[in-house]
Amino acid sequence: MKTYSAKEISQLLNGTLVGNTNQRISRPEQLEKAETNHISFIGSKKYVCLWETSKACAAIVNEDLDFEPGENRALIKVKNADLAMAKLLELFSPDSPVFEEEIHVSAVVHPSVTIGKNCKIGANCYIGKNVVLGDGVVLYPNVTILDDTKIGNGTVIWSGTVIRERSEIGNFCILHINVSIGADGFGYCVSEDGRGLVKIPHIGNVVIGNYVEIGANSCVDRGKFSSTQIGDGCKIDNLVQIGHNSVMGRFCIMAGHSGLAGSVTLGDGVVIGGSASISDHVTIHSGAVVAGGSGVMNDVPAGKSVLGYPAQNSREMLKQWIAIRKLIE
Repeated sequence: MKTYSAKEISQLLNGTLVGNTNQRISRPEQLEKAETNHISFIGSKKYVCLWETSKACAAIVNEDLDFEPGENRALIKVKNADLAMAKLLELFSPDSPVFEEEIHVSAVVHPSVTIGKNCKIGANCYIGKNVVLGDGVVLYPNVTILDDTKIGNGTVIWSGTVIRERSEIGNFCILHINVSIGADGFGYCVSEDGRGLVKIPHIGNVVIGNYVEIGANSCVDRGKFSSTQIGDGCKIDNLVQIGHNSVMGRFCIMAGHSGLAGSVTLGDGVVIGGSASISDHVTIHSGAVVAGGSGVMNDVPAGKSVLGYPAQNSREMLKQWIAIRKLIE
């Protein structure tokens, strides 16, 4: 088990140590659940009151918070406790599952596949014709990658993920359990006799940039004509739907249960809250924020925040809610 002193952790985080403790720290934990050999985090003033009753021997805190650590306890002051927490969690992160062999004997790999250096391919994976795997790609058991797909260096794909033909995935991406990449888009039209539905073929693909992370059970549909695109650095939560021909800029965030209909365009740095729905052919410009549960039916200007169903300017919507409450009262 990895253990560290408060002084060692403070040095690793480039923090300022206030007080000290003779406890060896074995793991991070919430303030309320921490034991005497745990370290915790205090990012804002409202959580300082929990420090007195917590058993944690140390805490990482924002440097603007002013309180005493107490006897045999330590505070590590940093500029940003959230960023420091991320570094510390990485420090204590357990090792990934071990591959006993680079390519498991049960994996089915087409002879035309190009495999880079130091790749790992788990049990029961299927890799189709003309697939290209860059250096250091990791495929956990039961991953399916169909024909003519390209996977960039250092990308990690977890079990159950299916990547359809002709997809392109960049470097150092993470696709979590049961992600679907490149399935048919949702498109139908009424038949000539008006008595049924005709499926619209989707002949495009999916193109994913570098350092993209996609959560478990999320779906990215391929384009009808060209590509559904996800830009560099985007982070997508679990159970997210991205419709055909949508284009996401760089460093966008989509929280769980949110979804883009077909042909939605997101600028750079767009944030979409949980369970938000974006109608087809809408553009959300760079830096805009969509609050959780909102339904966006019109374009959103750059840097603006919208809220509600249908979504409107956040301040205006809050004023409406207050006015309605006053009427009721």
